[in-house]
Amino acid sequence: MNATIDRAGRLVVPKPIREAANLRPGTQVRFRLADGHVEIEPVPMSVTLERSGELVVAVPTEGRPPVLTQTDVAEAISAIRAQTSSTRPE
Repeated sequence: MNATIDRAGRLVVPKPIREAANLRPGTQVRFRLADGHVEIEPVPMSVTLERSGELVVAVPTEGRPPVLTQTDVAEAISAIRAQTSSTRPE
């Protein structure tokens, strides 16, 4: 896939690439020059691990609001339910 940098230096990342890399509006990215090519990667979110009842959860240290879609939440719930039901003794 090709893209063109405009006069202001902006670059549009093609939709299939954004979707595959889970890049959404507001995602910070890092640019790096490596072996003569440009690499772009999401900046990892800084988190701390905190206990919440029986669970350990990652809490952003930078105060960024979570960027979750309804699909993300539904998939997470389904995965947790599937894992829980598969680990229950019969």
